[in-house]
Amino acid sequence: MMESGIDRGWLTGVRRVDSPNCDDRPDATDIDLVVIHGISLPPGRYGGPHIDQLFTNTLDERVDPYFSVIAGLKVSAHLLIQRDGTITQYVSFDCRAWHAGLSSFAGRDCCNDFSIGIELEGCDDQPYDDNQYSALVSVLRILMNQFPAITRERICGHCMIAPDRKTDPGPAFDWVRLHEMLAIDMNV
Repeated sequence: MMESGIDRGWLTGVRRVDSPNCDDRPDATDIDLVVIHGISLPPGRYGGPHIDQLFTNTLDERVDPYFSVIAGLKVSAHLLIQRDGTITQYVSFDCRAWHAGLSSFAGRDCCNDFSIGIELEGCDDQPYDDNQYSALVSVLRILMNQFPAITRERICGHCMIAPDRKTDPGPAFDWVRLHEMLAIDMNV
């Protein structure tokens, strides 16, 4: 289990790469949602610097044909959990990361305003790694303690807040497993 906490919006004990793709949250906005995403760059391949590069606007579009399609995007997430469970934070939890796009949850639009975005290195159709589930549960425990409005019911996938546009984290993500691990970990 990860030994960590939050200090001034940043997880302690994790890798940090600052993304410029963020801004201030609207005033008086409570953080009450976690959005889980899936990402691999190039699609279906894991490892390498490409996710960092995408989130810091330094992706070289000459490296892979797919990169020319996404190189101009200004996107980020608060966290990335790699296949081995390594966690990188790109945006302070106090700020709005640009991860959800056009989105809605429980009748509220603009999910970036009130959510934390967590990317899992993976694809819709390939199982996520055990290390990722363990790291995710550890992070969620910390977030749920820091932001009490985040409950198990307020942890969702990108596909749930933007169903017409997004499919991630995909059918390979095991929601039952996550909820069972959270229940054990949180003693709920």
